[in-house]
Amino acid sequence: MLESGGKVLKEGLLEKRSDGLLQLWKKKHCVLTEEGLVLHPPKQHDHQHQQRQTNGHGGKIKELRFSSMKTVDCVERKGKYVYFTVVMSEGKEIDFRCPQDEVWNAEITLQMVQYKNRQAILAVKSTRQKQQLLVVQLPGHKTANGTLSGQESVWEHGFWLPSQTKDSSHLSERLDSSYPTTSPGSLPPPCALL
Repeated sequence: MLESGGKVLKEGLLEKRSDGLLQLWKKKHCVLTEEGLVLHPPKQHDHQHQQRQTNGHGGKIKELRFSSMKTVDCVERKGKYVYFTVVMSEGKEIDFRCPQDEVWNAEITLQMVQYKNRQAILAVKSTRQKQQLLVVQLPGHKTANGTLSGQESVWEHGFWLPSQTKDSSHLSERLDSSYPTTSPGSLPPPCALL
């Protein structure tokens, strides 16, 4: 469950539009954590200890995880309320409203963005670690102890060349001939190149 997995960042009442035909506004006791938003029926909040033990008697607990949240949309101020929609990654939209001074929409958005940023940083770190492991395992790259791994090779003329070649002078000559050397004075004037 979300609320046991992280520190409570915001807690209070929020109204959710029901999915039914009448689409009535129903009060929910909400707990915002670093992992998502947990919705409890307001009566269950009064008996929180009992609710944690029974987990489901007397009302349904709904968890909205940031990992499956896409965005917070449609922020609109009407009268004393702020209306907003949480869009889940599967496309489901959940409508909420709260008094303007409670700024639930901003808090949810901020925590969702911070969660996604943490996930992106973890993904980049994981990718870098995998790349470093591959580089260590590739032939011709230095290992942790400073020796070359696999097939020995040398960096020559901008290329990794195998050092197993007994006579690599023909490679050097071929590479040198493909890059003519000129002195600065022997270059043609820029207009002569056209």
